[in-house]
Amino acid sequence: MPASLPRPCRVCGGVTGDRLDDAWYCDRCGWRLGDAPDADLPRPRVDVVYYLRFRDRVKIGTSATPRRRLAAIMHDELLAFEPGDRHVEHQRHVEFADLREGGEWFTLTGDLATHIADVRSRIGEPWAAYDRWLGDAYRRLSS
Repeated sequence: MPASLPRPCRVCGGVTGDRLDDAWYCDRCGWRLGDAPDADLPRPRVDVVYYLRFRDRVKIGTSATPRRRLAAIMHDELLAFEPGDRHVEHQRHVEFADLREGGEWFTLTGDLATHIADVRSRIGEPWAAYDRWLGDAYRRLSS
């Protein structure tokens, strides 16, 4: 069971983790507490396709900076993230074209609602998933 970390994680800001082999690891992103990402390397790019609900509609979009992007869009709820870039976003727009209301907004019903539920059950809570992907990307840069 995760315990409180001695200090927040440098990668994701997580505050709980597990102690393994005399080191603490963040339970959100898996980063080893005390290790610092290499400041000389650029922050890794982690593209996500997001599903935002506003009333009975869903915006399907993509971003490499989801915190900043979602802060700029009026919405009621972040439903899910899935890994992907503009290509995956375009696939989703084509897949759910019959539900398009305009631009990147779609009616939240039927196959789209099922798809979002499937993504959420596979990937889990969106921000926790993003933090895991970010931690994975930092580890790839460090190795």
